[in-house]
Amino acid sequence: MAIMITDECINCGACEPECPNNAIYEPGAEWAFEDGTGISGEMEWDGIKFNASARIRPVSEDTYYIVSDKCTECVGFHEEPQCAAVCPVDCCIDDPEHRESKTVLLARKARLHLD
Repeated sequence: MAIMITDECINCGACEPECPNNAIYEPGAEWAFEDGTGISGEMEWDGIKFNASARIRPVSEDTYYIVSDKCTECVGFHEEPQCAAVCPVDCCIDDPEHRESKTVLLARKARLHLD
C-alpha cells in the first residue's frame, strides 16, 4: 500500500526530504514522474503513454501530499516509511485506497530508479 498524508498535516515539511522516491510534494505544487527518479523522456505507466517531465496537477492545495504512483513505502530503501517516522503529528498513514504487496512496491522501486 502507499502512504497518505491526512488533513491533520501542519505543513512542517519534515517528510518531503526523507522520501527516496520524491513522492512527497508541498501544497499546490505540480509533480512529475521524473522528479527525483531515474525516469526520463517518453514512458508508459498503467497503460498510459506520456512524457516523464509532464507536470501533473497537485493532489492537494492545502497540505503536503504523496503521489501514490511514486510511493513504495520506502520498501527497498528503509525498514519503515521515513515520512511516518519523522512526522511530528503522525499524519503519514497507510492509504486504504492503495494497498499493494511488497513485491509490487519493489517492482515500482525498480521502475522509478533505473540505475
